[in-house]
Amino acid sequence: MRKLASLIAVLVLAALGLAACGSSSDTTSSTSTSAAASTSTTASGGGGGTISIEADPSGALAYTSSSLSAPAGSDKVEFNNPASLGHDVVIEDADGNEVARTDVITGSETSTTADLQPGTYTYFCSVDGHRDAGMEGTLTVK
Repeated sequence: MRKLASLIAVLVLAALGLAACGSSSDTTSSTSTSAAASTSTTASGGGGGTISIEADPSGALAYTSSSLSAPAGSDKVEFNNPASLGHDVVIEDADGNEVARTDVITGSETSTTADLQPGTYTYFCSVDGHRDAGMEGTLTVK
């Protein structure tokens, strides 16, 4: 009976361990960097793609691109800030409604998702004074 109880305990612990390994993670930061701001489409049934945005590596109040395009649908917004000055990305629709926002980061990457319909959007850094200094761009969704 004692061996059976021990065996059941081991099996329960193994099952819990496997369940923990199979769970998904919503982590949004990493330390890898990308070369420049760009957009690419991924193959998926629901449309959408990946929008890559990068802050100026020298720390200037600018993104490396002021004009991007993306496919309509559920888009992943990947933001890379290699500089030590904090930046983020906020996407607003033509009416000024926020549709996506990343965390403010320094020297790393983060991401978020946005459900984008065809149209023109503005992306900008919400850190005080950064948008006023010109840290913004236009996102065209087709």
